[in-house]
Amino acid sequence: MPAQPQDRINDAIRASQVRLIGESGQQLGIKPTREALEYAYSKNLDLVEVAAQADPPVAKVMDWGKYRYEQEQKAKLARKHQTQINVKEIKLRPKIGIHDYNTKKGHVERFLNQRAKVKVTIMFRGRETSDPERGRDLLMRLAEDVGEIGQIESQPILDGRNMVMVLGPTKNAGVKRDAEDENVKQREEAVQGDGKRKAAAPARDEEPQPGEEVVQT
Repeated sequence: MPAQPQDRINDAIRASQVRLIGESGQQLGIKPTREALEYAYSKNLDLVEVAAQADPPVAKVMDWGKYRYEQEQKAKLARKHQTQINVKEIKLRPKIGIHDYNTKKGHVERFLNQRAKVKVTIMFRGRETSDPERGRDLLMRLAEDVGEIGQIESQPILDGRNMVMVLGPTKNAGVKRDAEDENVKQREEAVQGDGKRKAAAPARDEEPQPGEEVVQT
């Protein structure tokens, strides 16, 4: 039975008798606490109360210092290997042009390859709210387009004027890092650097430009 930091040890055990478990896990029966302590001390070990709520409480003979050290090492190792989950967000308009859609899809692929989850939000304006299926179809198309490295963890749901879907990385995400993603990132950084020397172009707000094809869903 695992001992916890709050368990009583040795002379801190208050019960007059305990159900004693030996150092090898053997059941030694109900013993007066003083006798159980003497048994533990004779083995150069500790008596640890591991089930205080039992009647009588259960106490185990063990090397408390060694046990605590092993538990701390296991916890440290678990923290070291624990994967931090990042959640990125991408926002789309239901009537998005092909160029902007491909750009946004590239961002989603890059995030998934970084083993991050991606929250994809469709933002409706005005009368667009009367046709939520258009947004749902767009989200499902995106999920299909990145299906090799991403999977739906939260199905599209309508939240006020927005529709939200969450994608998570598959086991293939990050295995084949697309060199093109890195090039896109470098070009973006270059554009940001150029922005210091010349005025930024007006934002397109993802609306398709005159003559530009709209994503068909």
